[in-house]
Amino acid sequence: MDETNTNPNGSTDGGAQPGPAQALPPETAEERLASLSAERDEIKDRMLRIAAEFENYKKRARKEQTDAVAQAREALLRDMLEVVDNLERATTQTQAGGGALDGAAVLKGVNLVLRLFQQKLERHDVKPFETAGEPFDPRVHEAISRVESATVPAGSVAAELQKGYRIGERLLRPAMVSVSTGAPSKPSGG
Repeated sequence: MDETNTNPNGSTDGGAQPGPAQALPPETAEERLASLSAERDEIKDRMLRIAAEFENYKKRARKEQTDAVAQAREALLRDMLEVVDNLERATTQTQAGGGALDGAAVLKGVNLVLRLFQQKLERHDVKPFETAGEPFDPRVHEAISRVESATVPAGSVAAELQKGYRIGERLLRPAMVSVSTGAPSKPSGG
């Protein structure tokens, strides 16, 4: 007689030893419930740890961002303090001179401070941009007035009233401009 056992799926195991699933006795409902409860508690504990780690990460990222902003602000302000120092020296020299102002010396001092200030701005990638004669662009120009101009075409910048600046490729401040309406219209003869 053949001792081949037939499995429920129709295959034969040729009398082989029972597999690991067959070797374990079936769990009771209480054991299965205890096993699932332990697994649930383990997963819940892992999730709580992951949530705590994520909160710590967010706090750390916020602190790093705040520190980076503070360091950038400090570097910029340190550069500006050098300009302030030069302006204070100029006013102190003017006051120490007995009140007599040498206009040429004051102008020279102001130009030196202005050049220093422009160098500091360029160090931070802040640069003015040209506007005169350019077509009016509301993204970078702020129109303050309209003027007639025989030399500047209508819709173009006739005069720059305040410089515009970029920081890198981004607009820092738009230029305040007067926009040309074109050549003055000739009165019609009657």
